[in-house]
Amino acid sequence: MCRLFFVPRNLAIDDDLLERAKRLGHHRSKRETVNVALREYVRRRELLKVLDAFGTIDFDPAWDHKRERGTSPASVGCSSSRT
Repeated sequence: MCRLFFVPRNLAIDDDLLERAKRLGHHRSKRETVNVALREYVRRRELLKVLDAFGTIDFDPAWDHKRERGTSPASVGCSSSRT
């Protein structure tokens, strides 16, 4: 659930850049433009952290991913929450 807190902020934002982003994204308001831009920024930064992990995880060539897919929850000691 997304909570919105309306707190007055005084930010020095480049008006030309904000207007360009608003037009480019077809946003109706400056607030919407800034919120979308912040969400995109956070998502990109999180993806960059994932990319940093590439090459740092050991690969086991003997691991059989197809066999793992066929494992049922009951056979590995897990119980289903459905009744």
